[in-house]
Amino acid sequence: MREKTKLKIGEFSKLCRVTVRALRHYEEKGLLKPAVVDEWTGYRQYDLSQSQRLYRILHLKGMGLSLDEIADILDRGDYRPDSAMIERRMAQCRAEIARLQQQLKQLESLAQLSTTSKTMNKTTIKRIPSRIVASYRKVIKNYDELSSLCVNVIGPEMMRVGCTCPEPQYCYTMEHDAEHRDENIDLEYCEAVGEMHPDTEILRFYEAPEIPKALCLLHHGAYDRFSETMTEALAYIEEQGMQLSGNPRFCYLDGPWNKQDAADYLTEVQIPIK
Repeated sequence: MREKTKLKIGEFSKLCRVTVRALRHYEEKGLLKPAVVDEWTGYRQYDLSQSQRLYRILHLKGMGLSLDEIADILDRGDYRPDSAMIERRMAQCRAEIARLQQQLKQLESLAQLSTTSKTMNKTTIKRIPSRIVASYRKVIKNYDELSSLCVNVIGPEMMRVGCTCPEPQYCYTMEHDAEHRDENIDLEYCEAVGEMHPDTEILRFYEAPEIPKALCLLHHGAYDRFSETMTEALAYIEEQGMQLSGNPRFCYLDGPWNKQDAADYLTEVQIPIK
């Protein structure tokens, strides 16, 4: 039998976009225990398949349910709140409608949920060729700050230097933190350019290496929901017996520069595999 892929807690955190602190808290509450805990070092390791249980926890938590309520739901094994629990939470949402509007919509959808099943995004495996890129790296507060930086800092500097952006256009981000962070993210933004330029105080130019083999999925919607697409990708990697070989790239196709509604954003998640 093929041995399951094991990830260190920081690696699992980064891929699932959940902080190590949150993972340790879920472990303490008995919601998600590591697959392996070394008795001598205390190092924790997770299976890729555990990302699916983590996504269920995050999905239910996003509806405003407490961790104790989530534990009861998971213990039942059906992964859905009962009707009484739904109605109670809906009443709380109505009382705080300004702050909890999004959670209320999720609960109303859940109350009317039929037996329809979720269809996985179509996956493709392809080679990502090497490209010369203009790179901007900064610790940003959150992803909302990135749009402003592209318009007010990165774009003007590329124009000043005289960068050209040949077809096919390609821009992406990579996170350099050892674990996922909700704030103060060490983010690198890269945009493919037609020629090498001397580095400036703002931009660094280099040749981004080829990714010989990448699992690619399209993510529709806001960037704070990347965890859903990553859950699908990790499940597929585990099912197909693939191995991870590098950090994911988030390649932006449509975003705030050409779409007013975050629901219309389109991002290709590119995960190096072997």
